[in-house]
Amino acid sequence: MVSENIRRSRRRVVVTGFGAVTPVGLTFDATWEAFLAGRSGVAEISTFDTSDLPTSIAGQVKDFDPTVHMPRTIARRMDSYAQYAMAAAVQAQQMAKLEIDEDDADRVGVLIGSGYGAVNSIDGFSVTIRQKGPRAISPYAPITGAIDSAAGEISMALGAQGPSRAISSACATGTDALGEAARWIQFGVADAVVVGGADNCVTRVDLAGSGNARALSRRVDAPQEASRPFDEDRDGFVMSAGAGVLVLEEAERAQERGATILAEVLGYGCSSDAYHWTAPQPEGRGAKRAMRAALTDAGIEPDQVDHVNAHGTSTKLNDASEVASLREVLGERVTQIPVCSIKSMTGHMIGAAGAVEAITAVQTIRTGIVPPTINCHRPLADDINFVPHEPQQHDVRVVMSNSFGFGGHNAVVVLGAWDG
Repeated sequence: MVSENIRRSRRRVVVTGFGAVTPVGLTFDATWEAFLAGRSGVAEISTFDTSDLPTSIAGQVKDFDPTVHMPRTIARRMDSYAQYAMAAAVQAQQMAKLEIDEDDADRVGVLIGSGYGAVNSIDGFSVTIRQKGPRAISPYAPITGAIDSAAGEISMALGAQGPSRAISSACATGTDALGEAARWIQFGVADAVVVGGADNCVTRVDLAGSGNARALSRRVDAPQEASRPFDEDRDGFVMSAGAGVLVLEEAERAQERGATILAEVLGYGCSSDAYHWTAPQPEGRGAKRAMRAALTDAGIEPDQVDHVNAHGTSTKLNDASEVASLREVLGERVTQIPVCSIKSMTGHMIGAAGAVEAITAVQTIRTGIVPPTINCHRPLADDINFVPHEPQQHDVRVVMSNSFGFGGHNAVVVLGAWDG
């Protein structure tokens, strides 16, 4: 945790742009529209055989054309997860009106996380070398198959010459990326960062593994009802694909160039359970440490939190643990504010989840609209407003966004309205 004297002297960080590619939309505007309509992106998998897999449903990105956002020659050497990241980054840059020139290129960083990385390309390379031999493997294979390929491609495309790297912490990746990028700016390493997360792990291997771990929903007869966070009848999460990217800037820099400031990154906290690969620590110790650290980092008291964009995966253990942890950290406040999970509509985008959820939190602050948790028919806690089925209007100035990942990774960001 950052010490109090350092916290008070560091630079302020603001959001000036964002973009997304999700199972419910190819931009964040389209995604937000789907959220307000309570529309699920979960469906039967159509791109490969699922007859022998534990489940046959996922949240896939549909009708995506990478050449809308990048030249065909570049798209051809990129894994789909990196294509999604590039598309979201281009959207974010355009929204922020971020122009990078020779004078400030070395002050603009890129940090793009992924939980699984280029798994589709790696699988394809393995098939190719077995069937056709080494000479059939592209010289770009080591680049395409690397987890930093999205960050590298984006930095080259935008001309960002500051720090550029990947980060990976399973389902907490997108939130960790946002928090770490904010620290780059707070402590003067960079003045702006293009940051987010991306994944496309809807593969036979990943569905088989997660399914065999009994983590995935098997509600294949009703795909759009499968992801049901905080519902008593939940039976697992839905594997999904997507990307979310934000432009973060040092506040004075953003003001000087006349950027529209959308929200402020107030605080970030992270921790590790050091307990189990797939199950949360039973008492939620790590999750609670991360939430408390984020609030302390933000200088925010629990009774100042207006909304929680929850991790809410739709698994038995995670949802119950998150609710118990929220009760302990926020006290009575958790029964007075809306707590939602957009995974009810997107499914779990793994490394992209936290980034898209942070963008959603920013949009909630801007509009006062909290998106719903669909499929929440029998809430596991009657005294908590999980925003069931329909969006709600609330006065939201501070949002806590949670991400808790396999391996015990916990990451939390606190976002707030910009007060100037």
